[in-house]
Amino acid sequence: MATKEIAAYGFVSVSKDITDSIRKIIDKSSIKFVRGIKLDTKNGKTEDRILVLTTWRLYFLAPKIPAKVETTFNFLEIRALNSHPEHQVIIDTDKSSFTLRFESREHLNHVVSHINFALSRIFNNSIFAPSICHSDSDLSEGSRKYSPSSEASVETQRACGGFSETYAALCDYNGISCKEEVQWDVDTIYHSQDNREFNLLDFSHLESRDLAVIVASMAYNTWFTKLYCKDLRIGSEVTEQVLHTVSKSSSLEEITLENAGLKSDFPHKMSAALSENPASVIHSLNLAHNSLDNQGVSNLIQQVCRLSKGLRLLNLSKTSLTSKGVVSLSQALCSSDEYSNSLLHLDLSKNPGVLSGEDASNLYLFLSQPNCLVHLDLSGTDCSVDSLFGALLRGCCADLSFLNLSKNSFSHRKVKDTLPLFRQFFSSAFSLTHVSLASMKLPPDVLRAVLTGLTSNPHINDLHLDISGCELRSAGAAVIQELFPRVSSIGTLDISDNGLDADLLTVLPALSRHPSLKHLHLGKNFNIKNRVLDEVLQKLVQLIQEEECALQTLSLTDSRLRSRGTVLVNALGSNTCLRKVDLSGNNMDDIGAKMLSKALQINTTLRSVTWDRNNTSAAGFLDVARALEHNFTLQYMPLPVSDISQAYRSAPERTEQALTKIQRSLVRNNQTQRFSQRQALRLHQGLVTSTAEQVMERLCVRVQQQVCILRGVGEMEEIQAAKQVLKEARNSRALYPSLCELAHVLSVDGPVRQRLDSLAGELAKAADKELQVIVDSMVSLCRELCPLSSSAAEQLSPTLSSVSERVSIPRSAIRTALMERAAQDIHRALEEVKLSVVSYLTNSIVDQILQELYATHKTLTRQVSHLKRWEGTCEDGTGWRFNRHRDSLDITDEELGTSIDTIAIKKHSSRTRRIRPVSTRLSLCDDSSSSPPPSVPSYSSPLSRSASWEGLSELPTQGLPLHHVTRVRPRPPRRHKGGHIPTETHCSENGGISPLDDGLPDFYTKRVLPDRDFRHA
Repeated sequence: MATKEIAAYGFVSVSKDITDSIRKIIDKSSIKFVRGIKLDTKNGKTEDRILVLTTWRLYFLAPKIPAKVETTFNFLEIRALNSHPEHQVIIDTDKSSFTLRFESREHLNHVVSHINFALSRIFNNSIFAPSICHSDSDLSEGSRKYSPSSEASVETQRACGGFSETYAALCDYNGISCKEEVQWDVDTIYHSQDNREFNLLDFSHLESRDLAVIVASMAYNTWFTKLYCKDLRIGSEVTEQVLHTVSKSSSLEEITLENAGLKSDFPHKMSAALSENPASVIHSLNLAHNSLDNQGVSNLIQQVCRLSKGLRLLNLSKTSLTSKGVVSLSQALCSSDEYSNSLLHLDLSKNPGVLSGEDASNLYLFLSQPNCLVHLDLSGTDCSVDSLFGALLRGCCADLSFLNLSKNSFSHRKVKDTLPLFRQFFSSAFSLTHVSLASMKLPPDVLRAVLTGLTSNPHINDLHLDISGCELRSAGAAVIQELFPRVSSIGTLDISDNGLDADLLTVLPALSRHPSLKHLHLGKNFNIKNRVLDEVLQKLVQLIQEEECALQTLSLTDSRLRSRGTVLVNALGSNTCLRKVDLSGNNMDDIGAKMLSKALQINTTLRSVTWDRNNTSAAGFLDVARALEHNFTLQYMPLPVSDISQAYRSAPERTEQALTKIQRSLVRNNQTQRFSQRQALRLHQGLVTSTAEQVMERLCVRVQQQVCILRGVGEMEEIQAAKQVLKEARNSRALYPSLCELAHVLSVDGPVRQRLDSLAGELAKAADKELQVIVDSMVSLCRELCPLSSSAAEQLSPTLSSVSERVSIPRSAIRTALMERAAQDIHRALEEVKLSVVSYLTNSIVDQILQELYATHKTLTRQVSHLKRWEGTCEDGTGWRFNRHRDSLDITDEELGTSIDTIAIKKHSSRTRRIRPVSTRLSLCDDSSSSPPPSVPSYSSPLSRSASWEGLSELPTQGLPLHHVTRVRPRPPRRHKGGHIPTETHCSENGGISPLDDGLPDFYTKRVLPDRDFRHA
C-alpha cells in the first residue's frame, strides 16, 4: 500500500523502498536526480509528487508503492522554463504547463542546470539552440557547478562532436529505440578514421524512420562537414530531415544526394531552407541523377550565391534539365560576379538536347567571362563542340584542368572557321590534365589542330587525351603518324575503337621512343586478317621492347586477338618497362594463360594484370597460380568474374583451389603496405569509454558534491587534497592524446631521418636516442599534468623515470628496415614502441588517480558522517538538510558498476573496446544464430607437373614468331566416340587440345598383325 514520510514543510521524503520501486520501472543507470516536490493541479490544489530526472527526460510519479509514472516528457518538448520566488518553477511544454515547488533553492537550481546542460549537449551550444530557461535572479553558486562551462564540471571527451548523445536524445524524443550499432560505428569507425563525411549508405539497412533521426542528429553537429548519399532511395521522412539540417547546420559544407529519388520540388524546398540559415557554409551541391524542376534549380543557385563561401561545386548530371532550364541557370550564374570567383566544378552531363539550340549561348556567355572553373563536364548534352571553344578560349584558359566533351558533335559547316580557336586554346591552356573528345566523329582537321596546339604549349605535361570511338581510321592515323612524335605534353593516350586496324603498322612506330607517353590504350583496333595481325603484334612487341620505351600501362581490351595474342603475352616475360597490362576480352584460351604464367615467373616489373573474358578454364588458372608462387612483385590482379563463372561450372574444386593460391600470393606481395600510424593510434586509443573511465567520472562527481557540502565547515586539509585529485583527474583526460601528439611532433624530424644512409648499428643507436628523448618528454609531461600521481607512481616497480632505460628498438627490425624500406619500417617500429609507452604511462597514471579518488571518497564520506551526527545532536532541528543531501551522496560498488578494490587496476584491460553490437536487422533473422559455414578444404590437383614446368625454357626476347615444325603433318583419325568428352585434356602450346589417353585402349587391344598372319606363319 502507499507509504509516505512527510518531512519539514510537508515535502515527501524519498525512502529506500520508493527508490527501489522507481528503479524497477526506470533504468537506474540513467537516473540523475530524485526528489519530492509539490505540483499544482488544475483545480488549484497542490499535491505531492516525486520528480525523477534522467539523462534526457523528466518524470512525475505518485509517492506510492509500486511506483507508477503519471507524466513524462523529453527535455526537447520544453518551450519555456521560468523560475519564481519561493522555490517555484513553471515548465511549459508542447502539450501542457506544470507548476512545481521545490524544498530548497538548491534543488531548483539543480533541475534547471541539469536541463540546461542536457540541452547544451544536444545542440552543441549552437546559435539555434532554444533559450528556454529564465530566472527571477541569477543562479546561485551551487547551481553553477553543473554548468557545462564550469571548471568543476567533469565532462568526458565526446567523439565526433557528441553525435551519439544527440542521436540518443532524438531517439528518446521520437519514441524509437536507440540503435547501439549507429553509436558504435560513429564513435569508433568514423572517429578513428578522422572521417568528416557522413555516409548514409553505412546505415542503409535501417528503416527510413531510423535514417531520418540519424540525419536530424547532424543539424547541430559541428564535426561532420559532408553529407553523402548515392544510389539509395530516401523517403519523404529523410528528405524532410535533410532540409531541416540544411536550415540549421552551421558546419555542413558539401551535400551529395546522387540518385536518391528526390522529388522535383526538392530544389524549391532547399532554397527556402537555405534562406532561413544565414550562417550556412554550404558550397558544394551534387544532385545528379534526380528528376528536378528547372526553375527550382535556378532559385537554389541564386540562394547559394548569397552564402558566405559562394558555390564551388555544382553537379546537375542527368537531372532532366531542358533548354529553358539552362537559360535560367545561365542567367543565375551570370547574375553575380561571385560565381566567376568561386565556381570550380560544373557538371551538366547526360542531359540530352540541353545545349543543342540557340539557348546554349547563355551558358557560353558565362564561360566566356573570366572565371576560375577547374572541372567542366558537358558530355552527352548535344553541345556543338566547335561553337564552344571560342568561349573556353576567352574565359577558361587559366585554370581549367578537366574538360569532358564526349558524346557530342561538330557542326561540320563551321569546322574550318573554328580550327584556329582549337589550335589557340590547346596552345594557351595552362592547367589542362584531362581532355575527352570520345564517342564523336572527330574530323582529321580538328585532330590536327588539337595536336598542333599541344605541340606549341610549354605549360602542360602529362595530359590525358581521350579520343576513343572517334572513327579516326586511315585519315586520323596519318595525322597521328605525322604530328604525335612532336607532342611532348601527352602522358596518356586513348585511341581505342577507332577502326585503325592495319593502319596500326604506321601508328605504332610513331608512338615508339616517345619520352612522355606512359599510358596507351589500343583496344578494339585489331579487326584484321591473321597475316597482318601478326605483323601488327610484332610491331607492338618491338615497341614495348625498346630500351628507351617509357610506357608503363598498355591496354588491349576487347581486341579478340585469340591465340595469336600469345606472342605479346610471351614478350611480357623479358619486358622491363610496363607496370600494368589489361588483356581482357581477347579469347586467348588456356594457351594464353600458360604463356602468361611463364612470363610472370621471370618478370619483376609488372604490378597489375587484368585478365578476363579469355575463355580460361581451371587448368589455366592453376598455371597462373603456380607462377605467382614464384612471383613476388605482382600486387594487383582483379578477379576474372566472367572466366571464373565458366570454369567453376565444369571444375569447381580446381577453380577454387587456383583462386585461393592466386589471392594468397597477391596478399603476400602486398604485406608491406599497412594503414597509417595515425589511424593505428586512434584505434588503439579506443573511443568507447572503458570501465575505469566510467568509474572515474562517477567518483569525480561524488567527490565534487562532498567537497561542496564540506565547504561551509572550513577549508580542511582533506578538502584541499580532494581538489588537487579532481584537478588531476580532469587533466588525465587529456593525457593520452597529449602524449600521442607529443610523440608525433618529436618524431617528425628526429635523428633517425638524418642517418638512414648510415650503417645498421649507427642507425639503431640513433633510434634509441630519439626514443629516449620522446619517453623523457612524455614522463615530463606526466609530471607537469599530474605531479602528485607521478610522484606516487615513482614508487611502483618499474618506476616512471626508468622507462627510457628499458625501451629500445630491436636491432633486427632496424636491419630489416634498412635493407628493404627503411623510412617506412623504422617509422612503424618507432610508433609501436611509442604506443606501448603511451599506454603504459596513461594506465599507470589513471590507475593511481582511481585509487586516490576512492581513498578520498572514503575519507570525505567519514567527514560527512561525522558532520551528520554532529548536526543530529543540535537542538535547533536544522540537521535535516544534511540528512537529505547525504541520502543522495551515498555511493556503493553496485552504483559504480564495479568494485574499486577488484578493479585494482588491470593494465591490459583498461582500454579494451567493446564488441560491435549486432545489426538490428540481423538480430531479427531466424538464422542469426546459425553457425558459419565450414571452410572449404583445399584439394591438391591430380595433374602431374610437366617437364616444361620443371625446367622453364628461356622465352624469346627479340619478338620473333614461333613456328611449329610439325604443324603441316596430317593427324591420325580419332578412335573414340564423337559424343564422349574425356575428363582430362592436355593443351598444347599451339592452341590445340588433345586427350591424354587418346589411343590407349586400341593400343592394348589391337594386334600389330592379324591372327590369320600368325596362323600362316
